[in-house]
Amino acid sequence: MIRENTKVISIGGCCIGGKNPIAIQSMCNTKTEDVKSTVAQILALEEAGCDIIRVAVPTMEAAEAIKAIKKQIHIPLVGDIHFDYRLAIAAMENGVDKIRINPGNIGSADRVKAVVDMAKAHHVPIRVGVNSGSLEKPLIEKYGGHVTAEGIVESALDKVRMIEDYDYDQMVISIKSSDVMMCIKAHELIARQTDYPLHVGITESGTLISGNIKSAVGLGIMLNEGIGNTIRVSLTGNPVEEIKSAKLILRTLGLRKGGIEVVSCPTCGRTQIDLIGLANQVENMVQGYDLDLKVAVMGCVVNGPGEAKEADLGIAGGKGEGLLIRKGEIVKKVPESELLAALKDTLDNWSE
Repeated sequence: MIRENTKVISIGGCCIGGKNPIAIQSMCNTKTEDVKSTVAQILALEEAGCDIIRVAVPTMEAAEAIKAIKKQIHIPLVGDIHFDYRLAIAAMENGVDKIRINPGNIGSADRVKAVVDMAKAHHVPIRVGVNSGSLEKPLIEKYGGHVTAEGIVESALDKVRMIEDYDYDQMVISIKSSDVMMCIKAHELIARQTDYPLHVGITESGTLISGNIKSAVGLGIMLNEGIGNTIRVSLTGNPVEEIKSAKLILRTLGLRKGGIEVVSCPTCGRTQIDLIGLANQVENMVQGYDLDLKVAVMGCVVNGPGEAKEADLGIAGGKGEGLLIRKGEIVKKVPESELLAALKDTLDNWSE
């Protein structure tokens, strides 16, 4: 389910909001000034399925690097700016497709207006970002002396009105917290008060394990309620992992098709092969296929065929051998050492 009554915003030709599919974003962890490394990471993210990429713009050199980066990539580029309004202006002059700012830390009204005027001139949308960690003291005091969902929403909508006062409405709103339940509540509140598209995610969610769990819970609830037009799974690690996780979250909720979903059994005392290693090998192998399939990896030939019945394709291990299964029917028996190759060969030659 997607909330279809939001405004449609075009970011370098990628439209979010309205009936458009939910776009997947990530952020480079390279130094933006290092054009070669940044481009290499963006190209890897493109291959993984990233729709929009963001880079930090902490220096004028980083803002100027945008021009060279843009020439070598194929997805919209977002500049992330804090504090210095001149960096936002320079990023737009160098061709960035969207800017991410918190108008509250850009400075005076004149500086905010200068940024908005440049955005209007270059047709660059603005992502208005407010994090729980940057909430203004008056709003913290207003809501009991601590950060609340209500305070985050009020802060974000104040910033939106600030930009609207300069006659600009090409905006995406981002309100984030590392507190999953607070983040969900804030998005539920803001979704009832604005028609701007929402960039959703759990900020500072953590490492691959904790970050994936928190993101899956938070994003799963929000997206299932129709909240969110573009998402980022924030992980402490390789940004490519963020794309894999985001794709799986969307696929699990039925919001995106394409790509192979791997299901595998948890192993038991009947397992006589290295199922854990095999499942990981399969998961890595299928990343390169643009097939809308479910592949099952099962640990024994006793229950494997039955458990894999709902999958399009599956393998089940036995003692020194295994079965290749298609739509619940056994296709052939192969030595254990050839299971992965047999699966790959079938995928390479797949036809319904």
